[in-house]
Amino acid sequence: MIVALTGVTGNMGKQALREVLKIEEVEKVRVLVSPNDRRIKELKKNNKKQLNRIEILLGNISDAEICKKLVDGADYVVNMAAVIPPHSDQHPEKAIECNQVGVDCLVSAIEKAQVQPKFIQISTLALYGNRNEKRPWVRVGDPLMVSPFDIYSATKLRGEFRVLESDIKNYAVIRQTAMLHTNMLSDNMSDGLMFHTCFNAPLEWSTAEDSGLLIANIIRRDMKEDLSKKFWHKCFNLGGGLYNCVTGYDVLNDGFKMIGGSVKDFFEPQFNATRNFHGTWFYDSKVLDDLFHYQRQSTADFWKQFEKSHKIFKVGKIVPKGLIKKFAIKRLFKSPNSVAYWKKHKDSAKLYAYFGGEDKYDAISKDWSKFNLLIENKGMNGERLDLAKLKDPKNANLVDIGYDPKKEVGLKELKNIAEMHGGKLLSKKCNSVLDKLQWQNSDGEKFTARGYTVMAGHWLNPTYTSNCWDFDRLAKKDKIYAQAWYDSHDTDEDKFYYYDENFDAKFEDIKK
Repeated sequence: MIVALTGVTGNMGKQALREVLKIEEVEKVRVLVSPNDRRIKELKKNNKKQLNRIEILLGNISDAEICKKLVDGADYVVNMAAVIPPHSDQHPEKAIECNQVGVDCLVSAIEKAQVQPKFIQISTLALYGNRNEKRPWVRVGDPLMVSPFDIYSATKLRGEFRVLESDIKNYAVIRQTAMLHTNMLSDNMSDGLMFHTCFNAPLEWSTAEDSGLLIANIIRRDMKEDLSKKFWHKCFNLGGGLYNCVTGYDVLNDGFKMIGGSVKDFFEPQFNATRNFHGTWFYDSKVLDDLFHYQRQSTADFWKQFEKSHKIFKVGKIVPKGLIKKFAIKRLFKSPNSVAYWKKHKDSAKLYAYFGGEDKYDAISKDWSKFNLLIENKGMNGERLDLAKLKDPKNANLVDIGYDPKKEVGLKELKNIAEMHGGKLLSKKCNSVLDKLQWQNSDGEKFTARGYTVMAGHWLNPTYTSNCWDFDRLAKKDKIYAQAWYDSHDTDEDKFYYYDENFDAKFEDIKK
């Protein structure tokens, strides 16, 4: 058996390669690695005893010929390649090349293969966009509303749509949640990305180890039984389980505990965005785990393990907190990806997207006692909340997506989804939700998509074809979008967000 993997030098990919090599039936693991990737030596070193079973192809996923070589003769192909933040923010053209064009090349190669391998596309929770305490729980079928200026999410959205609409006989899409990995702190101390994390954002974590185990377990089980009704032709949310559901504040705080401090010691409330993030708790996280039993590690387990293997951070306990704040945190204010940089350079587009305007940013107190934290049972407007109750999925305030995922879906339900989006289902017949159907969106644009693709949350809007975000306008006539969008936006907001030809963030009032 041959398994082909992309993204094996990434955090999830490393672990997936390690776990797949444990499967005795796998004779060869073919991996695609960029020739410019400096981690090739590390890849070989970490798998020294298994190099005879690893075939390394050097090339880019956007190269049609190298994709053909990768999939030729393979039984399974798993695409974990992605340009993610902050690199996608710094090099948006590379995100487009990998996350969008690359997926198209890979899918095309599989479609044309004489014997098609089974294909797994690793997608992302970022497709769901911003969530807060009003509606923190998400399930497959929730609207895909990628946050303005998040080019990573936009390109992953387009790549996922390509997979779901492909002619591959056996495919599955897995939306990966936030991932804990050994490079967590180093990856976030060279850029202002950490300031995008809303303190009150819901976040469900999974570790790189568990995510890698999932890939191997899928292959193991698929070798033994027919998973066509349980797994193939479907989307799943990859989460870490209820015990890994935390807030943005918790995540930062867990890291600072290793150096004897807390978020309040090193951050001030206005350091971080108050919206336009991407974080959720997965209401259906258990679905994938019930199939493949991969959820093992908790966030607590991870940080204990991390601290043992990174003893250098203990030195931080003897360094004055003021010095750490000045030289480790505030130095990142120079990053174009930081909130402080946007304020200093009067980037009104970013300040509006991430705060609702410069005036709302300026209104944030520097005093933590005056900032409403969800972990202190305070809602965004200061209302009293019970976080423990909020984190119980039995109390989940879910988006009405127009159908019941637990029941069989037919033409009636698909029509209802379209109508809630402010559009229409134009097709008159539907034998299966995998049929390609004709639709019309609220702008009168016609498009083709499988019934299941729409059930999975996809609905044609400008982000699918251009680097722009038009949800202020769309939410006014789309009942599904409106539910999630207005949890963090005012109904009178009227902005059109876009990147210009130089990938500079812009916004303007919607022309009436």
